[in-house]
Amino acid sequence: MSINPTDPNALTTFIASANSGTTRKPASAGASSSWYEAMARAWGDTLDNQAGRVTALSDQIATGGDQPSNMVQLTAESLRMQFISNNAATSQNAVGHALETLGKRQ
Repeated sequence: MSINPTDPNALTTFIASANSGTTRKPASAGASSSWYEAMARAWGDTLDNQAGRVTALSDQIATGGDQPSNMVQLTAESLRMQFISNNAATSQNAVGHALETLGKRQ
């Protein structure tokens, strides 16, 4: 997949394609004042969606569905949440440092 860096929806489209099969709403460029804010909103929406999956599985286990398959699925979804969270933080930090560097050069 090719990403156009001048497209304010490029990151949202990329994250949505990487997160296929989910029902989250993409962050719209109109709701954001900058592409950086759109990126943060897209990561936040993705994390909210994943947290919902973890919560639903946890609730299912708490109400008597404590079969091993559900426990393994909860573990996998929790690890996926950790992976998404780490990538969100890393990408925002990297972009923030890059913007800081660009700001110093101007």
